[in-house]
Amino acid sequence: MTPEARLATRDREMIPAFLLKAIGFLMLCALAITAYSALSQRPLEAMPALEGEVPIVRERAIFLHSDGTTGAARVLDANGSVIADLDTEQGGFVAGVHRVLMFERSKRGLTMQAPIRLILFENGQLSLRDSATGWRAELIGFGAKNADTFAKLLN
Repeated sequence: MTPEARLATRDREMIPAFLLKAIGFLMLCALAITAYSALSQRPLEAMPALEGEVPIVRERAIFLHSDGTTGAARVLDANGSVIADLDTEQGGFVAGVHRVLMFERSKRGLTMQAPIRLILFENGQLSLRDSATGWRAELIGFGAKNADTFAKLLN
């Protein structure tokens, strides 16, 4: 057998024809679904609520503070009163949100002087919004336990 014939045989055996046809079929399906979605102009269904689209049930301005090393966090209301003093077991997610918020504000040269808004919408969605940067977080995306940590802050 010539070297060219051996290479041709080897190449046919590396990727089975059935697998190539299946990959091509999946690509065509993905293209068809995308084209249908774009051409039908269906409204997006899984998008989080935007202010003005869904009524706000409850809202609170809060300040987040964390020590940055242990995961402990403190949450203050707009007047500076402590709402929650969370230890390392309870405050890990809150401390993580604080770090993200610090990063977003430092990118824009802003300080942590302005509060963020904790909002509960009529549809049950719980959200954090930072008016200073436009940053927002839909809290259910981080799990029910983490969303519940912030939901308790609204009471």
